[in-house]
Amino acid sequence: MSSTHTPKTIEDPIAYFLEDLTYHGKTERTRTAYERVLRRFESSLDEETTPADATHRDCMAFVHSLRGDLAESTVATYAAYVHRFYGYMTELGAFTGNPMTLVIEEMDETVEKDPVRRDVSLPAMRAFVSSITHPLHRAVVCTLLKTGVRVGELCNLDLRDVRLTDDAVNAAYALGTRPALDGRRDSLYVTPAATVGESLHGEVRTASNKRKRETVIPIDDELRDVLRAWLAIRPDTTSPAEPLFVATAEAWGARLDPAAVRHIVERHARDHGWYRTGGGADENVTPHYFRHFFTTHLRDTTGDRGVVKYLRGDVADDVIDTYTHNWGDQVRETYEANVFSLFEG
Repeated sequence: MSSTHTPKTIEDPIAYFLEDLTYHGKTERTRTAYERVLRRFESSLDEETTPADATHRDCMAFVHSLRGDLAESTVATYAAYVHRFYGYMTELGAFTGNPMTLVIEEMDETVEKDPVRRDVSLPAMRAFVSSITHPLHRAVVCTLLKTGVRVGELCNLDLRDVRLTDDAVNAAYALGTRPALDGRRDSLYVTPAATVGESLHGEVRTASNKRKRETVIPIDDELRDVLRAWLAIRPDTTSPAEPLFVATAEAWGARLDPAAVRHIVERHARDHGWYRTGGGADENVTPHYFRHFFTTHLRDTTGDRGVVKYLRGDVADDVIDTYTHNWGDQVRETYEANVFSLFEG
């Protein structure tokens, strides 16, 4: 995040932080969640203490005050929000340090930062995928499940970002022209360059990619076949960027946006009894749930958290550099040996 203000003139750091979240394409729901937590933290401080003056003991007292009223997973989420706020303001130069760092380290590392979610077994997920017959819908759901990409990252995929070893498909489309895909079979490239409201490859994007470094994700045989089935019926598009996923109903041939993807997932989840109007993250299956499912299953089977972090796009230069340089040997081999099957009986 960046700013044009002089840090010393920031009278309301929380409002300033929320404003930058807006600039970077965060949804209103996300901004509201941050504001609720940060204002609650602010109100927990004594009258003479501002967020800029808070110590790690103030932060510890805030976290302690949450326990008993909230689930541990929610406490961890609130702590993470405050931690990110302080990290940003410190990097900006508005604050001299991040008092939440020590608190986060002291918290139980096993606490899940996401809310407690519906527990969907692999056989149940296979039944869910099998119930989806529309080629676009199945391709969207399987890509989310098999790669762990965020909904915005999925929407921003172009044909240039996908490499498939299929002569017929490659004869019809200019696939996988990214230099990062050279010499690699069946792979997906996720760019860090996509930003909501800005043009990329001649098209203004409706979503941002949250990754700060490029990522190449393997495509296994199942996802390759699903994508091949989708490309066989993919409508032509007027976009010069040649999006991978385009609408087949309203806005025919236009790039899918996050709202359309969420609608697709909600429709099938609702039919399956996995979505209820008014239900929370602990009940409803959404596109983000598939990222959670991907992460959980791959972490449980690989024993290599570094590979999972790389695939998810978690920002850590040592992780990214290590696995970028050892992509073929470690990333693909680990992925193919451990990724779950969605079409077994």
